[in-house]
Amino acid sequence: MNATILVVGGAGYIGSHCVKELAERGYDVVTFDNLSTGHRESVVRGRFELGDMADTPRLREVFRHHDIAAVMHFAAFANVGESVRDPHKYYLNNVANTLNLLGVMREAGVDKFIFSSTCATYGEPVQVPIPESHPQNPINPYGGSKLMVERILADFEPAYGTRSIAFRYFNAAGADPAGEIGERHVPETHLIPLIIAAARGGSRLTLFGTDYPTPDGTCIRDYIHVTDLATAHIQGLERLLSGGAGGAFNLGNASGYSNREVIDTVQRVTGLAVPFDVGPRRPGDPAVLVGTAAKAIADLGWNPRFAQLEAIVETAWRFHQRDAALPVA
Repeated sequence: MNATILVVGGAGYIGSHCVKELAERGYDVVTFDNLSTGHRESVVRGRFELGDMADTPRLREVFRHHDIAAVMHFAAFANVGESVRDPHKYYLNNVANTLNLLGVMREAGVDKFIFSSTCATYGEPVQVPIPESHPQNPINPYGGSKLMVERILADFEPAYGTRSIAFRYFNAAGADPAGEIGERHVPETHLIPLIIAAARGGSRLTLFGTDYPTPDGTCIRDYIHVTDLATAHIQGLERLLSGGAGGAFNLGNASGYSNREVIDTVQRVTGLAVPFDVGPRRPGDPAVLVGTAAKAIADLGWNPRFAQLEAIVETAWRFHQRDAALPVA
């Protein structure tokens, strides 16, 4: 049996895919989640521990009961619009509770940490595609909270020996190719499942802003398949376990698709029409977010399997078709 990995937030969308990938590669996986946004049924491998990062005694208990070699951390709130409306919620959970987790790790002598960060730390791009050296000037509290943790991790390594890798995702999308798990946010906020829900007869889609300085007036985003994200996390973990250096890595496909192009792709894949309305821009949304993952490809040997949007949408559509219990939005 390989090392024991604690996956905090492992019942959520990206965390659950990492749990499955870790287990299939022979790791002993322990998921820690409060199920506030995650789903117990999404944890399809390993052991499950119910708990909250704010609960120090519960965290200590988990570290006592399991011989944990490293921690992967996904337990963050991640809705840009909500972070603008309620920044206290985001700084409390995403920063203060992460500090609590890091403190318990130090007590337990665990010094390897994989952090789920975000391209939202960059803010408005000054160059595209965005490299890791791009200035980090977040324009919303969500991105600000993730940048704070990145800075904390940079300070923790020389002070305490905590080695970490921060992965700055672009837009996570798609589902487990086997259809076992997928995207199940309640309420759903991500574009592809919202478009699929509208196509299936759920609520009409709202297209937020058609006056951006882009070719068709809608936002452009870089979509990265969730299992490609999971693969990168495991490669980062193995780098730390083998004594390699930490750092920050972008995860994206270096190509962007506009919201209208995503709608067109879903219609093409599903064969269904997508009814939508046009609404105003959302606060905190940059016009274009596209990144380069050249560093992850070169340093980690990362090789995304799902580089094209159509392939990503096809996995999402298969999951939504197979999961008959999934409600439309």
